[in-house]
Amino acid sequence: MARVLVVGAGLTGAAGAALLRGAARGQVTVWDKARGAGGCGGGRARRHDPRERGSADLGAQFVTCEPELAGPRLSFYEELLSHGILKPLTAPVEGMVAREGSCNYVASQGISSVVKYYLEQSGAEVSYEQHVTHLSLRDGRWEVSRKAGPPEEFDVVILTMPVPQILQLQGDIVNIINESQKQQLESVSYSSRYALGLFYEAGTGIAVPWAAQYITDNPCIRFISIDNKKRNIESPEAGPSVVVHTTVTFGSEHLDSDPAEVQQIILSHLQRIVPSLPKPSSIKCQKWRYSQVTRAVPNCPGQMILHTQPLLICGGDGFTRSNFDGCIQSAMSLAEAVKPHLQQFQSQAAKPPLDLL
Repeated sequence: MARVLVVGAGLTGAAGAALLRGAARGQVTVWDKARGAGGCGGGRARRHDPRERGSADLGAQFVTCEPELAGPRLSFYEELLSHGILKPLTAPVEGMVAREGSCNYVASQGISSVVKYYLEQSGAEVSYEQHVTHLSLRDGRWEVSRKAGPPEEFDVVILTMPVPQILQLQGDIVNIINESQKQQLESVSYSSRYALGLFYEAGTGIAVPWAAQYITDNPCIRFISIDNKKRNIESPEAGPSVVVHTTVTFGSEHLDSDPAEVQQIILSHLQRIVPSLPKPSSIKCQKWRYSQVTRAVPNCPGQMILHTQPLLICGGDGFTRSNFDGCIQSAMSLAEAVKPHLQQFQSQAAKPPLDLL
């Protein structure tokens, strides 16, 4: 069987792997350098004390569907809704600007549950803490090296990590990317920001009239959410959690600052915005270096083929746009490009050996 490696267990990689399930003679493996699924959109933080229940979304906060733009991708929203993974957003969000006809959804078990659903559907072998460093050609296959563990060989490699990380890969890939492709990839840009998760003991009350709020007059904070209230999962067994997202400007200015100092700055601004907020039992500070795509690869179908035989292809929100719909569009485009290559393995396997002809 053809061995297919998907690098990146974010939404594009997971959905792409699911779309390849059942493809002719394809065995899919997913590697991600993080400790769990989700990518930048599905970042999730848990309480420091494992005896306490509860977690918070530090990445994407909502999934927005615009039916007139979704087209063939509308079925993906419907499937997640039918399985109870997505639910309509009903909690009050101050300052949210919604387009007419659009629908906003939340994932009650966190945005990462969407990614985990697709990974389960894929039937792929998923491994975390696998940091890919080199891609080299070896006898018609890709030899993929990582920081820990021996190199492995694959017939097809799909790269779905942020574009700057694709450009950091070493090995034959450096010379395989042509000048035009390199210029297009280097043109992709991302915003950066910090996210803060504040966790409280069970029974703690947070007296605000909203579940989430967009802030427009603060140089540091752009968004605040009572995360469990936003996801409509208030429980007496789990304490509340608060999520704070900074502005892009603040994120860029403090990108390489000491995280402990950044955390204190964010907390001081939060105290001024919500002075009644109680002291949390624990705090998680997350830096998103590649938060959202501000400029994607221009005029792109959602993927870019870097090498044909053996196939090396890349995709993700850097080739579309930074939302659920953009990631699904890229996943569909990747699967459409990869399937013909897997069918070639089927036709080759169907040929009788030469000594039987």
